[in-house]
Amino acid sequence: MNEETLNVYMNKNQNAEKINRRIPNKAAMKRYRVLIASLFFFNGAIISCNNQPGSDLAKKEDSISCMQTPSRFAAAGDTSSRSIVYNGDSSTTGMVYIPGGRFMMGADNKQAVADEYPKHSVKVDPFWMDATEVTNAQFANFIKATGYVTTAEKAPDWEEIKKNLPAGTAKPHDSMLVAASLVFTPTDGPVDLNNYATWWRWQKGASWKEPEGTGSSIQGKANLPVVHVSWDDAQAYCNWAGKRLPTESEWEFAARGGLDENIYPWGNEPVNVGNAKTNSWEGSFPYHNELKDGYFKLAPVRSFKSNGYGLYNMAGNVWEWCSDWYDAAYYKTFQTGTALNPKGPDKSFDPDEPYVQKRSLRGGSFLCNDSYCSGYRVSRRMKSSPDTGLEHTGFRCVKDIQ
Repeated sequence: MNEETLNVYMNKNQNAEKINRRIPNKAAMKRYRVLIASLFFFNGAIISCNNQPGSDLAKKEDSISCMQTPSRFAAAGDTSSRSIVYNGDSSTTGMVYIPGGRFMMGADNKQAVADEYPKHSVKVDPFWMDATEVTNAQFANFIKATGYVTTAEKAPDWEEIKKNLPAGTAKPHDSMLVAASLVFTPTDGPVDLNNYATWWRWQKGASWKEPEGTGSSIQGKANLPVVHVSWDDAQAYCNWAGKRLPTESEWEFAARGGLDENIYPWGNEPVNVGNAKTNSWEGSFPYHNELKDGYFKLAPVRSFKSNGYGLYNMAGNVWEWCSDWYDAAYYKTFQTGTALNPKGPDKSFDPDEPYVQKRSLRGGSFLCNDSYCSGYRVSRRMKSSPDTGLEHTGFRCVKDIQ
């Protein structure tokens, strides 16, 4: 779908048929209480978000949640993607061949935090990977073909939610129980970087096709990465495209682009030195962006030089969903030898939010800054509940070698 046909489609298809609403699980009860107590969507936990240098692992444990992202409902996994039928396209158009091989996975410098340790040996088989993040135009093709409705477009169902809450839990105001998503809003000045609620806004109507809320549009933005997609939405797209989400190990191997234990996809030159290498936050986060890279928010998917494998934007722009469950201590299970094609832990565990099941994300976003998260490092890990979509979250796909 090109720019012109995307615009026609967006004008004619504002209301798609609804699919199943999601139902929260009992393990999320604590999370719901926190969400409801703080306008339903932001918790008040104090989380360390400053990248403090140092090699002592105990100190790194304190900063493990640098750049904690807010979760939507921490609900049970959406099953609507299972009904999506493969479109039959077996080509690898728009993908690049990743040769596979052995590499050292994990921390490369003193900005690394606990979940990036220990560095360990991994071998991955060859695979195909999308050269870019999935674009608005590509996602619009998927929606047009399937009628799929994304998580952000579904209003929360209080009757279902309250079944798993303590009796007597007060219902949030109706204004909160609407189809919405999380949108970045810069602050007027310095704020506590531990409190992400100061720059994330629960915006009614925000979704992949109206990324800043009701009345906004992706017209003229066909080549920008699609955002406000949950892990469930990304999985549904993969099912339709005959692809899958990459594992964390595949993603990191590909992001390194053939470089040996370098910090970034382009090497070791610091992100703000020399020519612009990625779309990130330059200046003082979250209130002043110097725009040296030319972008305040999203950049087109081929805006910067590709890495050694021909992959674009493996650093910055948008966080990218991976297939793995997130476990903060997962790397500690690799003590000796070389792990072959690891697919992640069997279940999730985040010590910051032990009641919330989470999936992994990689790559950083347009909000990343050295003073805050340095998410553009190839070893940097992030996590969020599968039903969460934000304005800085997207994905790319991989395909097995046949």
